[in-house]
Amino acid sequence: MPASMHPASKGMSAFRPALLSAVLALAVGGGIGWYSSAQAQSQPAAAPAPELVVGLPDFTRLVDQVGPAVVSVEAEVGGKPRTAAAQRGQQQFPDEAQIPEFFRRFFGPDGMPMPGGPGGQDARPRGVSQGTGFIISADGYVLTNHHVVEGADTVRIKLSDRREFTAKVVGSDEQSDVALLKIAATNLPVLRIGDSKALKSGQWVVAIGSPFGLDHSVTAGIVSAVGRANPYANQRYVPFIQTDVAINRGNSGGPLLDTRGQVVGINSQIFSNSGGYMGVSFAIPIDVAMNAVKQLKATGKVVRGQLGVQIQAMDRDFAKSLGLPDASGALVARVEPGSPAERAGVQRQDVIRSVNGHPVYDSSDLPPIIGAMAPGTKVTLDVIRDGNPRSLSATLNALTDSVADANGNPRQTPEASPANAAGNALGIIGKELTPEQRGKLGLQKGEGVLVARVNGDAAREAGLQAGDVVLAVGRSDVGSVAALDAQLRAAGTGKPVMLLVQRGGGTRYMAINPAQE
Repeated sequence: MPASMHPASKGMSAFRPALLSAVLALAVGGGIGWYSSAQAQSQPAAAPAPELVVGLPDFTRLVDQVGPAVVSVEAEVGGKPRTAAAQRGQQQFPDEAQIPEFFRRFFGPDGMPMPGGPGGQDARPRGVSQGTGFIISADGYVLTNHHVVEGADTVRIKLSDRREFTAKVVGSDEQSDVALLKIAATNLPVLRIGDSKALKSGQWVVAIGSPFGLDHSVTAGIVSAVGRANPYANQRYVPFIQTDVAINRGNSGGPLLDTRGQVVGINSQIFSNSGGYMGVSFAIPIDVAMNAVKQLKATGKVVRGQLGVQIQAMDRDFAKSLGLPDASGALVARVEPGSPAERAGVQRQDVIRSVNGHPVYDSSDLPPIIGAMAPGTKVTLDVIRDGNPRSLSATLNALTDSVADANGNPRQTPEASPANAAGNALGIIGKELTPEQRGKLGLQKGEGVLVARVNGDAAREAGLQAGDVVLAVGRSDVGSVAALDAQLRAAGTGKPVMLLVQRGGGTRYMAINPAQE
């Protein structure tokens, strides 16, 4: 057989061109690679690309310096009965069906219901509440939110270096939503405490936390406002910092930092109708928190000053009725018997305009001012009564849970049965209260008239409804249907009529404008 026809030779002959091509290709490729490296070595390094965007804030140095002092907090919750405070919150908080947008507190990724939410009143849900905290002393003191650790059986702290500790709850304060924890560690990184009173709207701030368990997440924004009130939570004594910093579940308890890396607030809540961030976030001022820390370290609890008044916001109709040029101040709806306010001579329908020279622009300004003072503090109240300014002196006592706020604690309101009087020009149909009904409402003999029906449009638009109890028209107390009708007739129709109304356990004024009839 000719060599050219041998099977092996034939296969080799076919293989040689392919092999040669592969060798040539390899050689060419290697040559190109060698040439490129040599060429690169012989040429100068390319200059870095210029910054195309300048003048924007860069928080990298801040985060590098303060990040190690931010910790993750896990609170393991069992199924023990809820505290009395939690049960009161269950009664007082609105649900989502009632209020489309409200302040939400944040727990772990699976979520723990806030007071007033699903889950029942008698048992706490099982699970893990996840939040954030930050170290305020090298010997292991950690600051976080009260609502992150409330009712927890076990609290664990995870540091940035991945070390974990079981924390002791030194003390926790619901009113300021601050909790102080302690871990057995030393030489820890510490956050510097800033001055929240110096914050201004428009100032840059940074948040570091663990949203949805993603620890050490950084977000930034600006201060939107300071001194904000929260109408749907228990923190009446906190003038919140409002920001547009994105915070979500798990951010609670984390630091809000200024551009110096100093903590100026504790991220706590958002305003949302979806449960997630919608551009409005709230933080507890650090000066409020550190005042609580000082007391928690010393005694394990926080004590606040108390004036002893139920107050409400002013509006245009109230101002017109009282002959005031504007609607600034806090309107006194009730003076608690035996309180510092009563001893100072404060009366219903007084308008508190300042405390020790500190202006009270809105009713929500007063509780933080008074609450920040220690019991025994002497204060000067500037009030307007019957259009005339007065100066009153009061000595604060200690705040107690027994004193109701402007909303009051719910009490049974008697049902309004058919009216036994003809009513008045405002269409308010009254009914006499029985001694039993007065007893349930905490009223004395001759106090209050039950509203059986509201026929007038102005009274309905002002919010008056059947089952309310009218205590006074202006400064004049009413204890019978005849007295109510007489006082309403005497009030005339030239300006809004102020009614002092009790609903549930709360007392407040309503301004009814006859011009709307």
